[in-house]
Amino acid sequence: MLDLLLIPIAVIYLAVVGALFVFGVNFFFLTFLALRNRNRRLDAPPLDALPRVTVQLPIYNELYVAERLIDAVAQLDYPAALLEIQVLDDSTDETIEVIRGAVERWRARGIRIEQVRRANRIGFKAGALANGLAHAHGEFLAIFDADFVPPSVFLKRTLPQFGNPRVAFVQTRWGHVNRDYSFFTFLQALAIDAHFMVEQFARSQSGFWFNFNGTAGIWRRAALQDAGGWTSDTLTEDLDLSYRAFLRGWQAVYLGAVEVPAELPVSFSAYRRQQHRWARGSFECARKLLPRVWRAPIPLAQKIEATLHLTGYGVHLLLAVLVLLYPLVLVLSQRYPSVVSLFGIALLFNVTTFAPTVFFVVAQQQLGRAWWRMLPAILFITILGTGMMLNSVRAALEISLKPNGIFERTPKFGIAQNKQDWLRRRYQLRLDPVVLFEIAFALFNIGTALLATRAGNWVIAGYALLFCLGLLFTSGMTIAQAIAVQRYRA
Repeated sequence: MLDLLLIPIAVIYLAVVGALFVFGVNFFFLTFLALRNRNRRLDAPPLDALPRVTVQLPIYNELYVAERLIDAVAQLDYPAALLEIQVLDDSTDETIEVIRGAVERWRARGIRIEQVRRANRIGFKAGALANGLAHAHGEFLAIFDADFVPPSVFLKRTLPQFGNPRVAFVQTRWGHVNRDYSFFTFLQALAIDAHFMVEQFARSQSGFWFNFNGTAGIWRRAALQDAGGWTSDTLTEDLDLSYRAFLRGWQAVYLGAVEVPAELPVSFSAYRRQQHRWARGSFECARKLLPRVWRAPIPLAQKIEATLHLTGYGVHLLLAVLVLLYPLVLVLSQRYPSVVSLFGIALLFNVTTFAPTVFFVVAQQQLGRAWWRMLPAILFITILGTGMMLNSVRAALEISLKPNGIFERTPKFGIAQNKQDWLRRRYQLRLDPVVLFEIAFALFNIGTALLATRAGNWVIAGYALLFCLGLLFTSGMTIAQAIAVQRYRA
């Protein structure tokens, strides 16, 4: 039986490791582009005439942060006659009254703001935005999720970038109101910083396609409509719309100099839900858009980079396959010593193991921070990433098993101060059953590490222990927080 498996396993193993190598090289490539363009600045002359702008705030059951957002948007520095605010409220709880009170308070002060309600949540966030667009009067549409706090200068800093008539959208950088709340939020902040300071910046400066992040950005209405408008056939309607706009020949601007603070999830279960939605949505967009990308009349380099962008969460799937392959590789290496060199070729691909570390370090360096002080946390991000592999595997499987995905929001608790308590607040999530599979997978990796140690393969033993640590961290954090919530409820 092993004789029959030798060649297929060798081929699959080398293909998986080779694919991981490609993603690692791309990390290095984007980091290089970010460093090469680090001194570029996006300066745009002021607009001759200020356009009419509609600000859209899609909200669904955000009791703790809705008013904070409305207060910030109502204080945007922009002529009142040219500004309208739509609170796209799909809520079903007390958030409705919170929004109503805030809207009435600002309307009494002369702000053009309305609470837009729908009979149902068809299309979820995409449906709410499409419904708002049908009643909006703005030439441009700024969008903010409930947990964001835009600065008053947001519109005056972003609108000049639309001086180029081919710019479809402008995306700004996410900041963090609770970066130092916990080690967990600090890790998230480091990862998001890298996405914006390296990935988004590198792609935008080098002519590659990048995505609107769903919030803290502004769209040209004509471009949005030309691209087909908001659709809900994927769970990442922002990524979908961005690529459809690029496919129609539009351009975009990433404006990292403008920071919009937001609240990071303090609950690990909430973080899981967020990452699950992003992973599933990315896979759905890849399935939907990649054929069109490869048929588009664009350079090959753009097609390759777009493919790596849309399939980024595929790294987790590759890691899961690698975990399952390791024991077989070890057994075959022992039985067929002559093929040890074949499997050893994979060691050449380990040069990209620390690519994510360089990625995160450069992001902090670009922000002017002492990255060396954060190096232990930066190294730990890799552990967190490996621990999320089954979360992404489930997201990929659900596309086939549950074709009609449900947009599940990420609960936020209005946490901005370090000592604020969130365990007693509403919107707590149930313990995710996937933790049981993560624990089982962690034990599987311990077995692999023991087998690798006996075989003298210290590289596989090291990777197996790394995966084990990541899986135990994600499952352990989830279980510990679930127990803490239950104690407070009791």
